[in-house]
Amino acid sequence: MPVCSGTQANKHNMSAPAPDHESAAPAPRNVPVPVTELQIRYTKIFINNEWHNSSSGKKFATCNPATGEKICDVEEGDKVDVDKAVKAAREAFQIGSTWRRMDASGRGRLLHNLADLMERDRVILSTIESIDSGKLFLHAYFVDLDGSIKTLRYYAGWADKIQGRTIPVDGDYLTFTRHEPIGVCGQIIPWNFPLLMFTWKLAPALCCGNTVVIKPAEQTPLTALYMGALIKEAGFPPGVVNIVPGYGCTAGATITSHMDIDKVAFTGSTEVGKLIQEAAGKSNLKRVTLELGGKNPNIIFADADLDFAVEQAHNGLFFHQGQCCLAGSRIFVEEPVYKEFVCKSISLAQKRVIGNPLHAAVTHGPQIDKEQHDKILSLIESGKKEGAKLECGGLPWGDKGFFIQPTVFSEVTDDMRIAKEEIFGPVQQIIKFQTVDEVIKRANNTHYGLVAAVFTKDINKAFTVASALQAGTVWVNCYNAMHVQSPFGGFKMSGNGREMGEYGLQEYTEIKTITIKIPQKNC
Repeated sequence: MPVCSGTQANKHNMSAPAPDHESAAPAPRNVPVPVTELQIRYTKIFINNEWHNSSSGKKFATCNPATGEKICDVEEGDKVDVDKAVKAAREAFQIGSTWRRMDASGRGRLLHNLADLMERDRVILSTIESIDSGKLFLHAYFVDLDGSIKTLRYYAGWADKIQGRTIPVDGDYLTFTRHEPIGVCGQIIPWNFPLLMFTWKLAPALCCGNTVVIKPAEQTPLTALYMGALIKEAGFPPGVVNIVPGYGCTAGATITSHMDIDKVAFTGSTEVGKLIQEAAGKSNLKRVTLELGGKNPNIIFADADLDFAVEQAHNGLFFHQGQCCLAGSRIFVEEPVYKEFVCKSISLAQKRVIGNPLHAAVTHGPQIDKEQHDKILSLIESGKKEGAKLECGGLPWGDKGFFIQPTVFSEVTDDMRIAKEEIFGPVQQIIKFQTVDEVIKRANNTHYGLVAAVFTKDINKAFTVASALQAGTVWVNCYNAMHVQSPFGGFKMSGNGREMGEYGLQEYTEIKTITIKIPQKNC
């Protein structure tokens, strides 16, 4: 099996000479550090709690975005492998199987077991996530791993609390509802948050008693495969979770059109989401949950705490190099504070430290691959050509990997491509507005509707704008305030259905009504 030495990976992760402070003294003792002798142990397909080679014999390379170099080869699943995984999942779901006979509280204990194992291997998982996706190691450790573990524990607590209702009806009947698992769930996850999206999909599905066939993104399969080993160790029965790495056009397409898959959950682009919904409709009308793209408005009023708003807008855009569906990429700033906001935003962007995402001093890592890198640079060029003012950045960085300088545009207008298209990169667009009614109309003038934010000290203004914005989540005086207890999903072309919170359970159960005739005795 391919092995990647941690020493070798660390040596080659830098894409260009590092700033002097990157190689300074070691991080303080309370700051976690990456694994230095990392071995990539799991690169095969995980079906029925066993590791398999691909049926075709094909493999594909997964690469380190900070260097562009191959980490290892991974088995490439396709239709035959998905069919095997679905068969295993279907058998595990059958009435009388170990999984179906398990108490609801038992499912909760298994999810807690899995969370415990993630806690144990937190540094390993964070290191793999950083090397495979270009994510900052400290972000992986404190954000992604923390969120993943909390998600598992949250849904572990729900496992024995999914209840139906008794319904009063006319006549001599007892009528009640049961919330039953849907069946075999196909789940397709993106490359920007591989581990977090893995648990977002997996935890509610297993909590409700479903079985799963999950396809990680071809760019970032390694933490999902590592989770396969933890799932087996945690004690999940064979076939309950099956992991098939591969490409969207083969493995992903088979999942969406498979006649024996009962539900599909997908996070990714709107364009692919449309194809998935179409394929699901043409097959067996399987249920579909889609969490898609966004071009999210972040509205800053003149009466806001400006320094805090600048900081929140900066983090809301540049977190993970802008590779977030909820990035606040359309920043509307009220005219009286526009120039000051732009000046402060430039200053913050210029302070970001570019380099090896494993290093604690680095605050800005690479884009995921050359395709995304080149797309972002193309959109930056379109912004310049269409008349936006490039305040800083706008260029690639280094001689290896896929780095782009943190970029800030001012004087952006609504008709520019950078103001309309989802860039998915470190490109901040700052747009001027004058009135409340105007900015609401402009903020809603998009096909997307994932998240939005408003910054103001006027509570009436905050409620007015928050109520009027067409988005699944609206933050007031904060950004990226995500919680496992709160539902997440989009309006319009940002998708349908909700993940997380109690609402997320609804996407993984069928409601069955049972009515029993009550016999009447003659007195």
